[in-house]
Amino acid sequence: MDGPAGSILTIAVLAFVGTRLVTGLRRSMARDGRDLIVRIVRGVRWRHVWPVPFVLAAVIIAASTLARIPGMQRGWWSALGGEGNPVFGSNTSTIGTVWEWLIPAVFMVMLVPALPLFAYAEERMFRSGAEHWSPRRRALKIGQFGLIHAVIGIPIGTALALSIGGAYFMFTYLRSYRTLPSTHHATLESARAHTSYNGCIILFVIAALAVDTLSRA
Repeated sequence: MDGPAGSILTIAVLAFVGTRLVTGLRRSMARDGRDLIVRIVRGVRWRHVWPVPFVLAAVIIAASTLARIPGMQRGWWSALGGEGNPVFGSNTSTIGTVWEWLIPAVFMVMLVPALPLFAYAEERMFRSGAEHWSPRRRALKIGQFGLIHAVIGIPIGTALALSIGGAYFMFTYLRSYRTLPSTHHATLESARAHTSYNGCIILFVIAALAVDTLSRA
């Protein structure tokens, strides 16, 4: 969307995302937030990390395949000139300006400390209690996890592909619960897998931004 209306909407979206990130950052600095982050991060093990590249590869392949279907590459953030996830703040309207790298940099600086908290919140929403759910409800929750990303602006095809990540987190949750029948422990375990997954995505985004910046230098 071009013109003043598009610019106003873009600014509004970035302001909203920035506000949410500030809230997450403040929570990560509070005592209860810090304690939860420590529990999640200190519990990360190799089992949470090694599957991530394979899960991401599956997501990328699925997203690329779905993008070939008409309409699947559409999302309201891309309609505003945005790129990827609004949480990274990348937008075509800032290309060639200092905002092109400054907004994503500031957003990521605020995002990284709160990453485990955001992951934990999503695990509570989409996985906690799954040990009592039917296979159908679990599948529904996996799909909902992917599609919720379309609500925040990610193209529909990519959002559907992210359900693969949701399936991996569900598997992690249920595996943990079978080992130790505790909803809280299983939620922490899936949050660790989710945090590792999101951390890898951020590393990829940082690398992509760095390569793009250097290529234009």
